[in-house]
Amino acid sequence: MSLKNTLLFMAACLLVQLSFGQLGSQKSDFWRRVNFGGGLGLGFTNGGFNASVSPSAIYNFNEQFATGVSLNFNYAKFNEDKLLAYGGSILSLYNPIPQIQLSAELEQLRINRTLQGFPDDIKDNYWSPALFLGLGYRTNNVTIGLRYDILYDDERSIYPNALLPFVRVYF
Repeated sequence: MSLKNTLLFMAACLLVQLSFGQLGSQKSDFWRRVNFGGGLGLGFTNGGFNASVSPSAIYNFNEQFATGVSLNFNYAKFNEDKLLAYGGSILSLYNPIPQIQLSAELEQLRINRTLQGFPDDIKDNYWSPALFLGLGYRTNNVTIGLRYDILYDDERSIYPNALLPFVRVYF
């Protein structure tokens, strides 16, 4: 399946699911426990551009535990080098106290990159896994923190290093 067809299929499934959730006048107990959120990124550098979108949803089992899924899409162009990464992740959250959030996230991205070289260009297409362990400070629906990729590979990862800051927002 092409990327376009895959994204179209996932969007249609989400719309169907949301439509069924609106059939009743009252939300079911399941939908009261679901929060939607995600992240947007946009970066500009001298000769470069990066954009990312990562919608996600979590299910809150109780005040301490939640789990969810996320879709990820990232496009970058630096001079003549190009990168397209897309995939998904599963996420688990634990709040030992309301202000502290521990997280584990397994991410799988399909990487398509073209690097300009001499004499030939280098084209790479591969899967890149990441397993992030995180610690964050939580206030209401926003968490700010750091996460560490224990599977980090500096030659294949799209991230600059294994330790990354994050901001999570769920509504």
